[in-house]
Amino acid sequence: MLARVKSGALLGVDAYIVEVEVDLAPGLPTFTTVGLPETAVKESKDRVRAAVKNSGYKFPGNRVTINLAPADIRKEGTGFDLPVAVGILAAQGLLPPGAAEAYLLYGELSLDGRLKPTRGVLSMALATRAANLALIIPRANAREAGVVQGINIYPAERLSQVMEFLSGREPLTALTPEPPELPAPPPAYDEDFRDVRGQEPVKRALLIAAAGSHNVLMVGPPGAGKTMLARSLRTVLPPWSFEEALETSKIYSIMGRLKPGQALVPRRPFRSPHHTISDAGLIGGGSIPRPGEVSLAHHGVLFLDELPEFRRSTLEVLRQPLEEGKVTISRAATSLTYPARFMLVAAMNPCPCGFYGDPKRACTCTPNQINTYRSRISGPLLDRIDIQVQVPAVPFRDMAAKETGEGSVELRARVVAAREVQGERFHKTRIYANAHMPPRLIKQHCAPGPEAQRLLEVAMERLGLSARAYHRILKIARTIADLEGENSITPAQVAEAIQYRTMDRKFG
Repeated sequence: MLARVKSGALLGVDAYIVEVEVDLAPGLPTFTTVGLPETAVKESKDRVRAAVKNSGYKFPGNRVTINLAPADIRKEGTGFDLPVAVGILAAQGLLPPGAAEAYLLYGELSLDGRLKPTRGVLSMALATRAANLALIIPRANAREAGVVQGINIYPAERLSQVMEFLSGREPLTALTPEPPELPAPPPAYDEDFRDVRGQEPVKRALLIAAAGSHNVLMVGPPGAGKTMLARSLRTVLPPWSFEEALETSKIYSIMGRLKPGQALVPRRPFRSPHHTISDAGLIGGGSIPRPGEVSLAHHGVLFLDELPEFRRSTLEVLRQPLEEGKVTISRAATSLTYPARFMLVAAMNPCPCGFYGDPKRACTCTPNQINTYRSRISGPLLDRIDIQVQVPAVPFRDMAAKETGEGSVELRARVVAAREVQGERFHKTRIYANAHMPPRLIKQHCAPGPEAQRLLEVAMERLGLSARAYHRILKIARTIADLEGENSITPAQVAEAIQYRTMDRKFG
């Protein structure tokens, strides 16, 4: 007897349809799975056998062959448990012919036949809609799949429920369609820009960075407030759109990082890995490729504190995601691409002891130590960081002052207003902020006037800036103009943008 059941597998952050073919043939009792299954898929035979028996059905005592088609793509995960079990029971004649043709089945089985939450359901729901099918999943994943509109979703708790539904003896209640769940309002963070004393020029730079999603490098002595400033930055980030939330939630779904009952990641991620992280941990990879921190920070912030303490090889892998907004992981069997459109915020000391250039504390480092320390940040990587700003030590009068600058609430309102302008500018594209503009759009939206153009020419010649730096100056100037509510870019805005590139040659 032969039965076919549709399921799905993950390839990167997307899913594709897999046809699970089950053949029962005479012979000694064996259970064979073909179609490039990984270890978790091969182990499903023991879970399926126990789940079928403990659900009150008879497990076949002859030769069982499972084929996962297409057979030339590696399959991994536990979501094949449910379709394999249903296929085995259908091959025994327990379902009417064609009863499961209109459904995609996906879910892990416990030994007693219960359906357990399974990672990747959000991507699976999108693939189900594209294939014009209905979806049967564990009830614990119902809210996650429910954000995808236009498909029928049937949450189930047990294998027996699925069998009774497919045989027509007992209905399953379809998930009630709901409007797309919008991300939660901004939470009350412990940090606030109002608590940061002094550092007004740095606050201005971070405001521009948040408004245009620009990368930032802060250089200053220990205790100057670099980490506090970086953590305060997330309090002024704008609320994200449903499309942005969906893209990021797909990554968290395939990693199994969505909380039970959670449909979408509620707010922009803020990832802060330790400097001992490996290349694969940061960029993604492994024997079975998984997204790294750069993808988990998609549409959010990746904060790298003590930047030179990261291994140079680890930092160099940031070049592709910083430039293209994605990362490609190639292996002998496959090549996967993960989205990685994040905002890089980095902090470092000016030298190993941290006090080079400090007017009150003497630096104890030799010139060779300073050069070695700075050379850990390569010129090409630094060239991809839009805003580079010095963070000096805070004087006592600023620490003791009662007056404070603008708080996160006021700054966030300005950022939101600037992002709204950018949203209207890029409404027909997949671009969400000025920092993501390709050269074609830079030419269209960031054309400087004659005076500003002359200023740029002088800066390029005297500072030795690259063509990439030229484009990034224009994008920063465009963001400054958006913050100030102006349509055209003025020479003053270009001059401010240029000052954020003056560290290129110092630290390159």
